[in-house]
Amino acid sequence: MPRKATTATLVQSLARAEAIRLRDAFAAAGLTGLRTAHALLLVPLAEGDRHASDLAAHLGVSRQAMAQMIATLERNGYLERRLDPSDGRAKLIGLTARGREAREVMNTTGRAIDSDWEKVLGGSRLVELRESVRQLLDAERPAASPRP
Repeated sequence: MPRKATTATLVQSLARAEAIRLRDAFAAAGLTGLRTAHALLLVPLAEGDRHASDLAAHLGVSRQAMAQMIATLERNGYLERRLDPSDGRAKLIGLTARGREAREVMNTTGRAIDSDWEKVLGGSRLVELRESVRQLLDAERPAASPRP
């Protein structure tokens, strides 16, 4: 990476490297058919079942893109659709056992990445990095969009 790369380019390069690490962790756990971009959908589902429209809004994607992601993850056994008990016409999207396993791999890999970064930066600099990234995300995101 050239020394004069922009900060955004450096952040993208770091994110790409860690996405590869997550992909490898999924493969090692036998979790096939799961792309790291689709895995982002598993994050809000850790809190419970959600409507597809809520998930689309949370991730900032179109309903069509969300429907495609849900279909792919459902086909590969990570998600399932359930009837919404409060609205018989609506469906809720939830994690399957395989989806919960993928979430655990994501959590474990995330903790390992944090640990590795802390070894390089030290604890206080890692906290500063995390807060700086959150601040930048908040500045880029419209007020209605949730923060990861």
